[in-house]
Amino acid sequence: HVQLVESGGGLVQPGGSLGLSCAASGSRTGFDDMGWYRHAPGKQRELVAAITRSGYPNYANSVKGRFTISRDNAKNTVTLQMNSLKPEDTAVYYCFARVVINVEGAIEHYWGQGTQVTVSP
Repeated sequence: HVQLVESGGGLVQPGGSLGLSCAASGSRTGFDDMGWYRHAPGKQRELVAAITRSGYPNYANSVKGRFTISRDNAKNTVTLQMNSLKPEDTAVYYCFARVVINVEGAIEHYWGQGTQVTVSP
């Protein structure tokens, strides 16, 4: 079965940097879109960044220029490098991976367990 295991996160001061990594396993065909959502208390879940199997990235406007997403298809890993962190980046970050499961384009979504990122003086 598919598993996503996250690592990274923690506490950092404003202006600092953190890296998140997610290792996916269990798909014979690999993974299509991979990326990260975040959920902060009192706020809606937000797509932070995603990257296609071919490596095309997409970012939320709030993180453009500060966050960089990358992936390694051979290892089925996706990484989020977060620079110039702000207090408003504080949230639980969830890795996700999508797999197209049939010719009609049906998609299965998979999620990591979440990792806390706290940006505070």
